[in-house]
Amino acid sequence: MKRPHRKGQAAKPADADEILPEYDFSRGSRNKYASRYAAGSAVVVLEPDVAAAFPTSGEANEALRALAGIIQKHRARRPSSSRRTL
Repeated sequence: MKRPHRKGQAAKPADADEILPEYDFSRGSRNKYASRYAAGSAVVVLEPDVAAAFPTSGEANEALRALAGIIQKHRARRPSSSRRTL
């Protein structure tokens, strides 16, 4: 009987002797960019062609707010109680 394969098993921590000297993390910092993300914000990855249309996050947010306003107006006009059946 074979042993089940364990995915996601944590690797053993490396000893100081196993790390090469050119990999010096003594001056590294943790979560260097964490402060850039405000609480409640979402990180979205855009396709390159879409990102080219919105060079800054402010422009992307402005366009998305305009689109959200259109969607909300459209939903408000649509009668929700009268659904057609085919």
